Amino acid sequence: MTSLFLIKGFIVGFSVAAPVGPIGLLCISRTIEKGRMAGFVTGMGAATADTIYGFIAGFGLTLITGLLTSYSSLIQLIGGGFMLYLGIKTMATKTVIKKSDAIEGSLFRSYLEALLITVTSPMTIAIFTAVFASVGLSTTGGDYIDSSVLVIGVLLGSSTWWLLLSSVTAIFKSRIREKHLRLIDKGAGLLICGFGLVGAASAIF
Repeated sequence: MTSLFLIKGFIVGFSVAAPVGPIGLLCISRTIEKGRMAGFVTGMGAATADTIYGFIAGFGLTLITGLLTSYSSLIQLIGGGFMLYLGIKTMATKTVIKKSDAIEGSLFRSYLEALLITVTSPMTIAIFTAVFASVGLSTTGGDYIDSSVLVIGVLLGSSTWWLLLSSVTAIFKSRIREKHLRLIDKGAGLLICGFGLVGAASAIF
């Protein structure tokens, strides 16, 4: 039974991470610009946020969920402002394609940016709650072992997606030209700005 929770958690983590949104485009952009490790670390920032919310949903921590709901406007406002800043920065940055996988720049900053974008997204906790309920994982019957295995599965599933995305991008990056990278940067920046505007507007209105 415990292995079943691991598999279900893996499926949930992979499924939540897989849709290509702003973090996916950032992962692709940073893999091309700074190397595979930078792209993977960017994805792991999102995977950490997924794991945090998977923990909250898997353990049924209603107190934390209630606090997140109570301060949702403040979280959305902070997150929206940060997303606007990062989106504009991403669009304005003139990136170049690296020919090797040598690591440049701060990996921690890439990780932290992706973590903050994902963890302050008002949709993340709602998505996890809905997905867990739809596959019968809204409760684990008070079994902390099963809950822990479930959260580990979420982390493994999400991490697997980011490893695949960064690895495949690194393989095919020789075919990508700088004009394509500019489009990816602008697309990622616009998506992040869009999410930021929606979050800020929701908090204000």
